[in-house]
Amino acid sequence: MSPYDQIREQLSKMVPFARYTGVVIDEITAEKATCHLDQRPEVENHIQSMHAGALFVLGEQASGAAFAGAFLERMMTVRPVAAKADIQYLKIAKGTITATARIRENASGLIGQLDEVGKVQFAVDVSLSDAEGTEVATMTVDWHVKKLS
Repeated sequence: MSPYDQIREQLSKMVPFARYTGVVIDEITAEKATCHLDQRPEVENHIQSMHAGALFVLGEQASGAAFAGAFLERMMTVRPVAAKADIQYLKIAKGTITATARIRENASGLIGQLDEVGKVQFAVDVSLSDAEGTEVATMTVDWHVKKLS
């Protein structure tokens, strides 16, 4: 099992609400993370499409997985906090929705800042798409990461 698979397995257990809603982390690499959520009655709204809150949870989980992939070697020595999130709902979301998240900046530069200053802030961009590849929402999550004492 690769280190990325190990972190995917751990993250899948660490966020109870994401697990409760049914978010599945599909892949974590140093460059990106992908997660998906299947539509079912528990995550639908009144028009039988994906609830806005479910899409938010999916995007936030993907952003955290992207952070974890980029900071893999530091994960046991930091405290990450999602400090701000902004989401735009573009189209009605139906069926399986996939979130793809990427850190906006160069991860090695961010890690260098973390090592030097002890903390770092950065944005993760997330695209949420349906099974046909239509983008149904976009999201940006600002992460604040601090070294543990």
